[in-house]
Amino acid sequence: MKAVFTYDNNRLTIALSGELDHHGARDIMDKIMNKIDDTLPRDCHIDMGKVSFMDSSGIAIVLKAYKKVNAIGGRLWVENVQKQPMHVFDAAGIDRIIGISATV
Repeated sequence: MKAVFTYDNNRLTIALSGELDHHGARDIMDKIMNKIDDTLPRDCHIDMGKVSFMDSSGIAIVLKAYKKVNAIGGRLWVENVQKQPMHVFDAAGIDRIIGISATV
């Protein structure tokens, strides 16, 4: 799992790639939380266009990031979700809490 962070105009973009499973989840979660703390973004966008696999660890990461961004008055959304990760999000009903859009 790899994360690339871009911060511009009070917007943090987190581009994830690889497999988001319990093996790498803790490391990625720590990096995301630290970057949110460092930038205090108004908007946070998680781009999952290059995530080929996700288990429930991905849900935990997105929910934790959402709570952290929301606590500072920001907004978080997830875009470009591939088919398999979208099934995980759908099964959990996360889209009732967080804006999530699939790839076209």
